[in-house]
Formats: sequence, structure tokens, C-alpha cells
Amino acid sequence: MHNIYLYILLMAAVTYLIRALPLTLIRRELTNPFLKSFIYYVPYTTLAAMTFPAILFSTGELVTAAAGFAAAVVLAYRNRSLMTVAAGAVCGVLAADLLLRFLVR
Repeated sequence: MHNIYLYILLMAAVTYLIRALPLTLIRRELTNPFLKSFIYYVPYTTLAAMTFPAILFSTGELVTAAAGFAAAVVLAYRNRSLMTVAAGAVCGVLAADLLLRFLVR
């Protein structure tokens, strides 16, 4: 337990280097279209990679989670607001859960 400060310092250094090195090493504007598009989409893919597993295991039942996810995707594809998409996902989970309970009875 006495090495906790060393661990915190090492974690801070790694985090700082990951953010500071690109700023110091790349001084000119990026012209490569592939690299520009890669950097543009990194935040979206990172968010999706963190969110998607949480979506599938959030309800305890894969079927209800998939129904909520499907409802959210359909509403988001139709350019609905964030509140509408969230409410639709909740309603999709609720409807699938009620249907699942009705069918299992």
C-alpha cells in the first residue's frame, strides 16, 4: 500500500504523455485524408466501444436490451431529439419486458 503514490504518479505521467506528445511532435497541419478521418472518428468509436456493452447488459435480459437498443436506433435514424430517443429506448425495454413476462407465464 505504500506504493500508491508511485502508482498515481505513473498514471498521471502516462496520461500526460498521451496527450502532450502529439502536440509536441506534430507541429504542421495534417494533410493525409486517411489520418484526418481517423482522428476525426476516434471519439465516436471510443464512445461506442464503451457504451455498447453497457447497453446489452443493462437490463439483465439480452432480449429486452436489444429491443431498447433497436428502438433507440430507429428513433435516432429518424433524427429525433435525444430526449425522445432515450424515452423510446425505455419504452422499448418496458414493452419487451412486459411481452416477455406475458409469454413466459
